[in-house]
Formats: sequence, C-alpha cells, structure tokens
Amino acid sequence: MIAALSILSRGGLVMIPLGICSILALAVIIERGFRWLSLGGPAEADRLLAVAARGEWDEAARTGERSRSPVARMLAAGVRHRNPAPSLAMEVAARDELERLRRFLPLLDTVITLAPLLGLLGTVTGMIGAFGIMAQSGINQPTAITGGVAEALVATATGLGVAIVALVPYNFFQRHADGLADTMERYASRLELLIAEADPVHHHEPMEGVAPFRVS
Repeated sequence: MIAALSILSRGGLVMIPLGICSILALAVIIERGFRWLSLGGPAEADRLLAVAARGEWDEAARTGERSRSPVARMLAAGVRHRNPAPSLAMEVAARDELERLRRFLPLLDTVITLAPLLGLLGTVTGMIGAFGIMAQSGINQPTAITGGVAEALVATATGLGVAIVALVPYNFFQRHADGLADTMERYASRLELLIAEADPVHHHEPMEGVAPFRVS
C-alpha cells in the first residue's frame, strides 16, 4: 500500500484531479449499484396486470404505487389515467423513472472521458520537465530526467486505470436502463390491451400526429 502511494505521489499535480475523479466515480458506482439492487422485479408488474385483468382498477393502481418496481409504478400511472390517455400517462411516468435510474451517469461518463485526458496532461508536463532539465544540464542529471519520465508514465497509467474501471459499470447501468425501457414498452402494451377490452366504447385510438407509447 505504501509502495503504491509512493508511486502515485510521483505523478505530479495532475494526480489531484485524477484522485477527485476516482472518488466521484467510485461514489456513483456504489450509489447506483445499491439503487439498482433495491428495485423490484417484473413479478410486481405481473401482479398489477393480474389485478387489472379482474377489473379491480383502484387496487391495481395502489399495487403499482406501493411497488419498488419502476415498471409497476409506470403501469399505475396508466391505470389512474386509463380514461382518456393511459399511453401518455405511462410515457411520462416511464421517462421520469428512467431519468431517476440514469441519475449521475452523465457524471460517470465525464470521468471516463476526462481521466485519460488528465493523464495525457500529466504526460506532457512530465516530459516538458524532463526535457527542460536535459536542456539545462545535458545528461549530467539522469535521475532528474528519468524522474520526469516516470511522472509522465504514472499519470498516464492512472488516468487510463480510472477510465477503465469506470467504463465497465457505466456500460452495465446504461444497458440495464435500455433493457428496462424495452420492458416498460411491453408491459404498457399489455395494459393498453386490458383497458381496451374492459372499455371498448370509450377507448380511443391515439390522436393524429401523436406518436405511440415509446421510451428511450
């Protein structure tokens, strides 16, 4: 541990913003990880649809509103507004749910982009220092020259390491959010069919110019 800190300390001032980036990335990964683990599964949405299929609309809405599942909460919005615009209500609810699930991911994306650039900055400043010493004293101070090169390499390696570590969970969270959006669309279609079957007289087709339910 002490040896690793000693190596990192040779990275120069650029290691300070790199350290901040790593802390931010770790905080986002842990927070988002617990957030996703706390979500309810598709069984809760299936339970809501089963209640709705029996015509117990108020109970179905309460079931969804009490649920930890974003899909079930979206369906509850559709049930509450089943006449006249369940699709629009579910679309708004789905976008709100996905926005909450994608919270802080832009910050993680920024760290992934910024960390290698900070490492490159450390590379440049380290090489500038090494060549500056070489210009002043030739090769009479090889330790100082290699120290500047080492600073450059440490900063580059750290920046790449931070970006790589943050990239994997970032892609994981994004892929799961995209998958959840597809799941929401499927369940919304099932609820729309139930609503249409229960009240075909008052069921209206989407207005002209209004896109069908879709989230992304």
